[in-house]
Amino acid sequence: MSDLFLGLITGTSVDAIDCALLDCAGTRPALVGTHSHALPPELQADIRRLQQPGEDGLDLLGATDHWLGEELAAAALGLLAALRIEPRRIAAIGSHGQTVRHRPDGARPFTLQIGDPHRLAQRTGITVVADFRRRDMAAGGQGAPFAPAFHQRMFAHRSQSRAIVNLGGIANVTLLPIGENTLPTGSDCGPANTLLDLWFRAHHAGLAYDDQGAWAASGRLSEELLARLLDEPYFARRAPKSTGPELFSRGWLNARTAGLELPPADIQRTLAELTAITVARACAPAQTIHACGGGAHNRFVLERIASRSGCAVDTTLALGIGPDWVEAAAFAWFARERLAGRPLALASITGASENTISGAIYPGRLLEL
Repeated sequence: MSDLFLGLITGTSVDAIDCALLDCAGTRPALVGTHSHALPPELQADIRRLQQPGEDGLDLLGATDHWLGEELAAAALGLLAALRIEPRRIAAIGSHGQTVRHRPDGARPFTLQIGDPHRLAQRTGITVVADFRRRDMAAGGQGAPFAPAFHQRMFAHRSQSRAIVNLGGIANVTLLPIGENTLPTGSDCGPANTLLDLWFRAHHAGLAYDDQGAWAASGRLSEELLARLLDEPYFARRAPKSTGPELFSRGWLNARTAGLELPPADIQRTLAELTAITVARACAPAQTIHACGGGAHNRFVLERIASRSGCAVDTTLALGIGPDWVEAAAFAWFARERLAGRPLALASITGASENTISGAIYPGRLLEL
């Protein structure tokens, strides 16, 4: 079997597919190449409709699952073409898909990712591993976060405790104790880009995000609003826990800003502080903090995390992988672990009853039997 594995992921921003090719031949996997594949605006709009309660028609779900499957295949083939690597050299693609619902609590917990893996396998000819999260949920886990298993493999250090912070739509933190064979801990600690982007777009037509946090930095912190935001019960819950934009939504924000006459920039400033505080709390007692995900480019948020935590804050680029590619690389590695039949060491993080062999396999046309 080849040692080359390709990872695909779309985040809460739903603007692009991140692709990473990983060489897993060595002790630690090495990044071979990366690619970002922009999603058509119409597809982005359909995904956002599916993410909102009340807009989950089965026709829209099926059609969007199909369309995203085609785009995932185009993304994978685009990366391989850029690297001049034949698809037959790839052992498998690990595809996370796009989360449209994540409901880890309640009587019947579930999670749903779309991006048809059958179509991805058929178009590329490469074996696909997908649907990673539901096996963990079947074992009683939250189905998230998964990244800590990869963070431990790539970023653990023999003499330094580290926190790896993924600043996606939701901020999740992995704590890596000293030692390369120690078990990590981690959880979703609260909102990051999901509220910052939502509020920014509401006040900046045609722009997607607050570049480097400049708009947030121009505002003033509202202690009254901050107290309201921090009063959310989720923040007081102990791990294991996971969350998503289903909780931290426009409705959630509207309820907490009700009756406050604040300039929009002040609300953005306070949302940035909310992220910084919840991340800093989750990072204790790490010696260093390394950020990845789209929010790693938000200079102001990183400065506030450093101030609140008292730790040096850098991105994962200092550890060998650029912040935009860590999650895609993780799913390439998860595909490798699935084909090898190895469980992911996540039970202590997700709350599952046992470590599970996660991911379903969809054979490609090029599979060697």
